[in-house]
Amino acid sequence: MFGRAPKRSNNLKYYEILGVPRSASQDELKKAYKKAAIKNHPDKGGDPEKFKELAHAYEILNDPEKREIYDEYGEDALKDGMGGGSQAHDPFNIFESFFGGGFTGGFGGSRGPRSRKRQGEDVVHPLRVSLEDLYNGTTRKHSISRNILCPKCKGKGSKSGTSGRCYGCQGTGTRTTTRQIGPGMIQRIQHVCSECRGSGELISERDKCPQCKGKKVTQEKKVLEVNVEKGMRHNQKIVFSGEADEAPDTITGDIVFVLQEKEHLKFKRKSDDLHAEYNLSLREALCGFQFVLTHLDGRRLRIRSNPGEVFKPGDVKKISVCWVVIFLGMPHYQRPFMKGQLIIHFNVDFPESGFLSPEKSRILATVLPVKSVRRLSDKVLAKCEETTLVDVNIEEEMRQKSYKDSERRTMKMMSQLCIKWRATNNKV
Repeated sequence: MFGRAPKRSNNLKYYEILGVPRSASQDELKKAYKKAAIKNHPDKGGDPEKFKELAHAYEILNDPEKREIYDEYGEDALKDGMGGGSQAHDPFNIFESFFGGGFTGGFGGSRGPRSRKRQGEDVVHPLRVSLEDLYNGTTRKHSISRNILCPKCKGKGSKSGTSGRCYGCQGTGTRTTTRQIGPGMIQRIQHVCSECRGSGELISERDKCPQCKGKKVTQEKKVLEVNVEKGMRHNQKIVFSGEADEAPDTITGDIVFVLQEKEHLKFKRKSDDLHAEYNLSLREALCGFQFVLTHLDGRRLRIRSNPGEVFKPGDVKKISVCWVVIFLGMPHYQRPFMKGQLIIHFNVDFPESGFLSPEKSRILATVLPVKSVRRLSDKVLAKCEETTLVDVNIEEEMRQKSYKDSERRTMKMMSQLCIKWRATNNKV
């Protein structure tokens, strides 16, 4: 009615495999498994069967429930289904999970389908675009040539789908050469195995795939359409996932296009705003102006000053249409209906000296506003010295001053040397 208790069987085998006593703690189990697993790893020339036994023993004893059943009733109780069964998982997965997935241990060999795939390299292409392309959006076609896994052998490189281990490098793909460089001094150089070319495996000539000739990959030409969206920025990346070169046991990398914005003759971009400069003559700055500005999308904007408005050097204005502020700057990325502002910086070109005659100067003086300063009396002016304004080049003045100072120091030093020479001769 209540069933029979399971028979007792060997409950020391797993401890003996790991080389620890029954009283071993969890830390001692881990240390023993780590040491024995590294020593018996197949990629390091160890015994594959021993490696499996170690993984199975550690899996059982590392689980408190299974260990208790094993200590009480032995291995047969686990085989009968107590404690969730005794079927071992992939020993390589246990080994990798034990080391956090990041332990390599210097193992360069391949375990076939069990080996952890490495990450392939990305291919980066610069893509030069104009400011018009970033404002309006554009599509570019880019032709590429890449490696793909051979469709005939599916990346195996052989007709049979198998390959042999390279005995020259023991499947590691590399060889180490030792040479003596001096008394008691040796040098070890690691290089790619010349027999397998770093693959760690060899394929016989008869078994090589007729399409890829054992290389496992073939060439493919492809055209990619690169969509540059409105509002994208300089150095922004457009990624085509998994489109780089394929290789066996490798996660295919990406093809990345990096936008390189070309300098524009008229506009400069700052964040999502567009900035432009316009030079006004003095007459335009005082009496009004109008000009046509062609925008990045081809539309023509009429820019003019308000009646009676005076522009000063360095004035900055935002563009509005019909007295309503319209955003005419760069569109926001992925929100093209939202835009920055279009800003114009005004410079004023003053006439060169000697441009105005005395008569024109008197006419301008009657029109221009008078600066509110204290009027100087004739008595005060009579006591002042007359001066004249002369153009000056600051850089040239500083250069001449530096030269004169250097000449003066040289003369002073020569004078001191002469004095010392005379004093020395007089003593003699």
